[in-house]
Amino acid sequence: MASTTAPVVDPARRAKVEAALSKYEGVGTAQTTEFPSLMICHDKLIPQGSFAERQAEFLAPRREEVVALANAFNSHHIGIVSHFYMDASIQGLLTAVSAFEAESGILAGGSVYIADSLAMGDAAIRMAKAGKRVILCLGVDFMSENCRAVLDMNGFPNVPVFRLCLDPIGCSLATAAEKDTYFEWLSTEAQQHPNSAHVVYINTSLLTKAKAHAIVPTITCTSSNVVETILELSAESPTAHILYGPDSYMGKNLQTLFKHISQSPEEVSTQLHPKHTRETIRNLVENQFHFYNGGYCLVHHMFGSEVVNRIKSMYITGSESDAFCAAHLEVPGEMFEIAIQQQAQGKGVVGSTSNILDFITKKTEEAIAAGTPSKIRCILGTESGMTTSIVRRVQSILKKRPESGVAVEIIFPVSSQAITTSDDPSLPVIPGVSCGEGCSLAGGCASCPFMKMNTLEALKDMVNKIANGDLSTLERYKPNNYSGLMVGSQPVVALGTIPIEYMRAFQHSHHMPPAMIQRVTSGSH
Repeated sequence: MASTTAPVVDPARRAKVEAALSKYEGVGTAQTTEFPSLMICHDKLIPQGSFAERQAEFLAPRREEVVALANAFNSHHIGIVSHFYMDASIQGLLTAVSAFEAESGILAGGSVYIADSLAMGDAAIRMAKAGKRVILCLGVDFMSENCRAVLDMNGFPNVPVFRLCLDPIGCSLATAAEKDTYFEWLSTEAQQHPNSAHVVYINTSLLTKAKAHAIVPTITCTSSNVVETILELSAESPTAHILYGPDSYMGKNLQTLFKHISQSPEEVSTQLHPKHTRETIRNLVENQFHFYNGGYCLVHHMFGSEVVNRIKSMYITGSESDAFCAAHLEVPGEMFEIAIQQQAQGKGVVGSTSNILDFITKKTEEAIAAGTPSKIRCILGTESGMTTSIVRRVQSILKKRPESGVAVEIIFPVSSQAITTSDDPSLPVIPGVSCGEGCSLAGGCASCPFMKMNTLEALKDMVNKIANGDLSTLERYKPNNYSGLMVGSQPVVALGTIPIEYMRAFQHSHHMPPAMIQRVTSGSH
């Protein structure tokens, strides 16, 4: 089991990132000024603070710009796969393009897909099947690599993938996994525990995945499926030692989560996985779960502690300490331990979506019953997906007693840059981390200067270049395809896509791929 000591940030690297952050207004500083929040009243929803500004930017693209871009995408058969953490101006414009296409009957909105990095690859395949001849990938470099690899695997090697920037669009977490120390750690653990398996965060390059899989059987994960992946792997191979990396923060949070579950009522374990008990999870966390302690998102490392300190000082122990805390069991992040502490005092909850909904419902009903106009404040330590459920439940209660004067404010401990879309027309944009992807609950990736290298100007320029018809001039914008590079006797791309395919198979069947389990149980590394 890894030490939980926080990694030390190299001063030179810190200075470099701080300089990059300074170029972007609000990036990396929103977490130290004001958290976004949403006020739920009986008859309206009121965005608070900096989130309101981001919402306005997202929702108001110019109509003529939307139409022009939609026409260009379709005229030149361009597909756009974009990560959730693009700037609000890009997200808003692309979302409007998608809506316009759907309204106009143009490919049913098939030119644009905004998602996490795994779904971006799936969308690229669908677009190629639908006739798109070019894919533009808006994200960091490992995302474009993944798109290129899955297109090749699915029979579309002639559909080019282009990045928007000639410069490398890096990720400090992915870089950490490319160091020799990471593979030395994997090798050492695999030698000590022959029946081991490696769960690698998707924020890594194909080269990392290939080299890791050559050492120990490897499956990719996202932060939204990492708990399910580890528990299923442990259930199907009870004696396996599970190695997780490279995100040290998530590794520590997973350790904390599993320890908490092992000390909770038995039904908590079975809710998460029917084949697990408190005892099996206790054995997992005490003896079989190991995480790497040298990988981190630099932006998260620089600002994560400030987020936690502000939550504690402003909402837990400070003058506004009336706030409740709610955290989802499967959400790694700084809020998790805070919510556990608050739960012990009756001022918080850690649990499932229904547990969180029930807790906020109870507090709302108690406030109404008290007969005094009041504002309930709840810090929400979960991903944005359940926000609409909270809004609908709370507002339905408040509408029955509009005279109560009760309102509920949901506080999101994230950067104001972290926004995503909702399926609720009354709440089209939500603050928070999308689909479990991001280096932290605090939305580190949403504030990352590397993500911001994908600009609206660069997107328009790339579309114009494609419209000119000579794709050969865009060779330098292609992702790294590791041409001719081998790991052992296998090409990097072929070997590196296996962990991705394992995850895709697991998501489809909810069982580990037999080939992986066979290799784990046989100890044939």
